[in-house]
Amino acid sequence: MVYLLSLLALGMAPLLATAQLSGSVGPTTPYATKANHKTCNVLKYGAVADKKSDVGPAILSAWNDCKSGGVVYIPAGDYALGSWVTLNGGKSTAIRMDGTVYRAGTSGGNMIFVEHTDDFEMFSATSKGAVQGSGYEFHKKGSLSGPRILRMFKVTNFSVHDLALVDSPSFHFSMDTCENGEVYNMAIRGGNSGGLDGIDVWSNNIWVHDVEVTNKDECVTVKSPAKNILVENIYCNWSGGCAMGSLGADTAISDVHYRNVYTWASNQMYMIKSNGGSGTVSNVFLENFIGHGNAYSLDIDQQWSSMHTIAGNGVQLDNITVKNWKGTESNGAQRGPIKVNCAAGAPCTDVTLMDFAMWTETGSYQKEICNNAYGSGGCLKPGTGGSYSTTVTVKTAPTGYSAPTMAADLKAAFGTDSPIPIPTIPTSFYPGQTPIKELAAKATTC
Repeated sequence: MVYLLSLLALGMAPLLATAQLSGSVGPTTPYATKANHKTCNVLKYGAVADKKSDVGPAILSAWNDCKSGGVVYIPAGDYALGSWVTLNGGKSTAIRMDGTVYRAGTSGGNMIFVEHTDDFEMFSATSKGAVQGSGYEFHKKGSLSGPRILRMFKVTNFSVHDLALVDSPSFHFSMDTCENGEVYNMAIRGGNSGGLDGIDVWSNNIWVHDVEVTNKDECVTVKSPAKNILVENIYCNWSGGCAMGSLGADTAISDVHYRNVYTWASNQMYMIKSNGGSGTVSNVFLENFIGHGNAYSLDIDQQWSSMHTIAGNGVQLDNITVKNWKGTESNGAQRGPIKVNCAAGAPCTDVTLMDFAMWTETGSYQKEICNNAYGSGGCLKPGTGGSYSTTVTVKTAPTGYSAPTMAADLKAAFGTDSPIPIPTIPTSFYPGQTPIKELAAKATTC
């Protein structure tokens, strides 16, 4: 059976999104062109779908034959990955992963590492492809020293989509010094522990959309340096929540836009975290956030005690807009919906809170904390500088805080000592929204 894949649904052509992106994202050559040029089926390179034979050498051999124009094809089936693969120097290539790859090795590092590659796509045509990291085998022993599932370094004009990344021993997916990328229609399921980040981005011109993350650390997070990042239709389903940081010396982040973010039973809806340091964060827009049952809602903390202090007066935050937030926090008296705690040596400026309506699920009041932060809305003060500290107690629920929930909200976290099942890619990642691009499986014809 031959699959004919919709170019639109699979993002084969360059796509320009507005907002904070600076140009087109995604592969520059259609998938069909790559597949017609050459297809390297790993079964022809010695792979066996028996869940015990190491598929690593076959993937590497297939990559070497197809990395200059072609497709590495991993058909449906269960494969064991005992030796990690570093895929280097690709040009006009793709990895079509319709099978499930199970971690069998125990080394650290990266199970799949793609680097110095241009015009690249990694996806499942059936929307059933997955990598199962079985991280619980490390975590039940108290260890986070296992490998990441997927890392990309200096990859340009790329997309990753229609895949599930499950139970990574360490981080699930990181994009380091990449450019012009699109990530979408993904499900990430991790253990209930810190150190198991979902998606980390420190790159330029990246669009992340329609992604679900379950873990207890970063959901979709921007790190430094980063510029022109658009993140939308995100489902943080019992997670750590979305964030920026941790920020340290010479921070350089600008033009970041998050919108349509739904956060359930997580650490926070959005956090910007640092402790000392230097550099700048500017032009950040956080809009259309819905939250329920989270510890924190908006948490800007430049004295974050969970990281050691970095030399410097603090990271300068400027032009931060928070718009249209609704829902409830777990306990507003303990952790209020607004915390803007900026460094005395680098006060936050031009911060705007508007259409912000959050209320507590416990008790009858909530607190807002603002320190050294200037702008409008909430407990912020007008002006541009100087030190101050204020706490405002709010005893009346704001108008319009009621917000919908999602049917797939988890009733409990996945633990750290037992297997985590491979999920199905959701058909919605934010209340009332369908994915921006159709799932690949729905765009597939025989």
